[in-house]
Amino acid sequence: MTPRKDRDTPGNIVYSQPALTGTGESIISQMAYAVRWLREKGEPQTGLDVLGYLSATGRPESEQEFFIEQMRRNPHIQWIPDPELSEQTWRSGTYVHRPTIPEVKDKTSLLAYLQKKTDASGVSVKDLKDGWPDCEAAINELEAEHKLLVVRAKKDGAPRMVWLDDPSLFHEVDPQLKLMWARVEVPSPENIVGRLLAAQQKPASEDPRLKAAQAPKVEKKKKRAQRRTGKSTNVHMEHLLKDYSSLRR
Repeated sequence: MTPRKDRDTPGNIVYSQPALTGTGESIISQMAYAVRWLREKGEPQTGLDVLGYLSATGRPESEQEFFIEQMRRNPHIQWIPDPELSEQTWRSGTYVHRPTIPEVKDKTSLLAYLQKKTDASGVSVKDLKDGWPDCEAAINELEAEHKLLVVRAKKDGAPRMVWLDDPSLFHEVDPQLKLMWARVEVPSPENIVGRLLAAQQKPASEDPRLKAAQAPKVEKKKKRAQRRTGKSTNVHMEHLLKDYSSLRR
C-alpha cells in the first residue's frame, strides 16, 4: 500500500512550455520582436544573431530550427541564402526586414511608385513608414510643391494617405482677386432656398426625408368590417345551390 504522504506529494511533472520563451511568451510575439529588431537594424543579420537577441540560443536545436523556418515564411522578413553553399541549412544565410512597400525610400522613389499605380487608390503613410520611418518631412515638402495630395488626421494633422498630384494644374491666384472675391456678399441659405422655390427649382440642400417629416399626416379612416348574421357552411358549394331559373329563355 502506498503511504499517504507519497500519494499526496506531487511528482516531477513536466508541463509543455511555449517555444522560445525569452522576450515574449509565444512564437507569435517572438516573431513580432524579430521583425521589429530587423527593421531597426536595417542590415542583414544571421539567424543566430536573431536567436541571440531573443535569448533563445539555449533552447533545444529543434525549437531553434522551427523558429528559423517560420522566419523564412514570414512576409515581413527576407531570407538571403548563402551564395557560397550549394545546399542551404537552417543555420545558413542572413535575414533582413522586408517593408510593406520595399522600393520606396526617398521622394524620387515615392513619386515613381505613385506614377506606376494603375488605379486611383491612395497609399497609406503607415505602410510607407514600415520601410521609410522618417517620411513625413518629405511628404510635407512634396505637398508644398503640389506633387502630392495629402489627407491628414483632424486631431494632430499627421498625414494618413497620399496621392499623386500634378503641379502643372496649380495656378497662383492674384491676391487682389482674392480680396475682391472675399468682398462679394453671399445670400443666406434661407434666401437662396426661397429664390429657388420661387423659380420652381429644387434646392440641392433639400432633404426629402425632412420634407416628408414636415408634411401633415392624413389619418386614414378604418373601414368597419361587415358582420355576418349567420354561419355559412360549405361555402365552396354555394354556386351549385344558386337559383338560375331567371336566366332561362
